[in-house]
Amino acid sequence: MATQNRAGYKLPTKPEERGGNVAQGFTTPRQDRTPQVQSIPPKRVIPIIFIPGIMGSNLRMNAARQAEMKKENNMAWRPDDISETVPIANDSAAERQLRFDPSTTELDVYDPTTNITGNASETSDMRHGHIHFTGKYGGSLKRIDGPLLQPDRAGSPKAKTRDQKARERGWGEIFFGSYETILSACEVRLNGAFSGRFKDVYLMNSIAGVDPIQWGAVENFRLKPINESMLRATVRGCWFPVHAMGYNWLRENMESGIMTAERIKGLIKKYQDQGYQCEKVILITHSMGGLVARAIIHPKMGNLGEQVLGIVHGVMPAIGAATAYKRMRSGFEGDDTAAEILGAVGSHVTAVLGNSQGGLELLPSQAYGNNWLELVNEGGVIQSLPRNGDPYEEIYKADKKWYGLLRAEWLNPADMPGRNVKRSHNLLDRAKIFHNQIFDTYHEQSYAHYGTDVNRRAWYKVKWKLQGQCSVDDLDSLLITNDNDKGLLKLRRPDKSYSQDKNMVITSTMQPPADPGDQTVPAHSADAQFRSGKFKGVFRQTGYEHQGSYSNEEVIAATIYSLYQIISKMNWSK
Repeated sequence: MATQNRAGYKLPTKPEERGGNVAQGFTTPRQDRTPQVQSIPPKRVIPIIFIPGIMGSNLRMNAARQAEMKKENNMAWRPDDISETVPIANDSAAERQLRFDPSTTELDVYDPTTNITGNASETSDMRHGHIHFTGKYGGSLKRIDGPLLQPDRAGSPKAKTRDQKARERGWGEIFFGSYETILSACEVRLNGAFSGRFKDVYLMNSIAGVDPIQWGAVENFRLKPINESMLRATVRGCWFPVHAMGYNWLRENMESGIMTAERIKGLIKKYQDQGYQCEKVILITHSMGGLVARAIIHPKMGNLGEQVLGIVHGVMPAIGAATAYKRMRSGFEGDDTAAEILGAVGSHVTAVLGNSQGGLELLPSQAYGNNWLELVNEGGVIQSLPRNGDPYEEIYKADKKWYGLLRAEWLNPADMPGRNVKRSHNLLDRAKIFHNQIFDTYHEQSYAHYGTDVNRRAWYKVKWKLQGQCSVDDLDSLLITNDNDKGLLKLRRPDKSYSQDKNMVITSTMQPPADPGDQTVPAHSADAQFRSGKFKGVFRQTGYEHQGSYSNEEVIAATIYSLYQIISKMNWSK
């Protein structure tokens, strides 16, 4: 964002008032000779919109469900609120099903006027009180003198704090503890790097003149370093307000894409109504948010391709992740509180994702390929699935087989009407359609970064290791006699004569991950972006875990670099 190079205190800008031409000064002691400088933002605006991953958006439940669960507020999911989140570790499968019901939840947005908190004594600002725009990223904000997201003068009409302005941009809709760093980094390094006398040395040292290969750029794309002159030219005459848009990750990604597309249209119109030239936005995504973004630009869904200048995809399960199957059968990894909250056993995860269109759309699609579910013994692979390119029929809907995705007795612990295997099969059918619709849907200005770390292994293939006397002919007919809910099964043949013979008991144990990735998304899935041939740049990286990727310095550098490249391609209509 360009500002006049004058020393002094930069007055807070109100972009929404007469195109930013309004500023309010401060009364100071007579001996204070520091000038107060009004900064007028450029008339061109390109909003940066961050779209989080699954469980990265805050959700609230409707009043009826809140009353049924006897809650003092309507929070369904807000990971930044420890007092609300930690007790979920003790929730039963039935309580989880009720809490995370797609039909009774919605995105929990910042709304100080309507104040939908389910608690008359809790204001919207109180609920979103954890949103503090402190400039956590590199301490840069403490040095920056740019006027964006600065507090208004106390006591002035409709005065807002810096944090309230950030909340209005949707920063409180998402898992702030996980995404604060990237939000702050984008806000500071796009809007303040060349503000007045200030020059972001960190930006220059980490971006300018650096070979992108240092951040894991794949050589095939021949990405070139950016010099300071290009950085300055790219942001000159434009500003880049950073927004976040969450969504109900329990519902289908197509619906989330359509709804988010409408929000984006409204945002563009808002800036236009304020007198700015706002024609396009840029999307930054995390994990499942990448699927939502592809729905946003799909011509038969959000149909917003023309209004999106480009997309930066982070750790996206481009063709699904076998980790989703693993967790529905044996829970999240680890023995800590985080695993207990997310669902440490298969029945807790299935009660949520088995009834969630969005969750089921994280499963491997047909593009993932055959033979990723392996049944093995000491001698090697006995059988692998899918064999005929259809995991939906061969694995997910094969609930009569012991290795099928869905265990009917885990689907409806809350005994909710209509929540059964048939309904989940219908959700899987819709997931299949969605997967095929977005298979080759990528924006023409797309960049991607993701983990390919051999020390952060993920499940490209899921292996069940069998011990006991069984043959290939037995595999599909084996029955579960015991399931410890964490990946250890006891099986038997359907012939009752073997049911009491302990020597004929067969055990099947889910094996640890063995493939490079980020502990959630395997490189095999993320690499589909590279294989598509539709990306301008791909960064294959190491050193971070899936959820925390946007706190990694190489990820931040690759993201900022990609944003500059996308912005440089903007052709204004006038």
